[in-house]
Amino acid sequence: MDTLKLFDVVALLKDRPEEGLVRGQVGAIVDEYAPSIFDVEFSDTQGKTYAMAIVPAAELMRLCHQLSQVA
Repeated sequence: MDTLKLFDVVALLKDRPEEGLVRGQVGAIVDEYAPSIFDVEFSDTQGKTYAMAIVPAAELMRLCHQLSQVA
């Protein structure tokens, strides 16, 4: 399994209706509260935050821009 860390860009693997978020939305990890529990910030294309959610690692997928970033 890919290890997530601070500032990784991630996508949701399932809907989170309690936060108004849906599967596939992209955010960035901004804090880690416990092992495998992350605070994720979701922002629009202008950088304005529209949601924050505490999400377990099992519900996140790290996104890569280059093949060399895949471990």
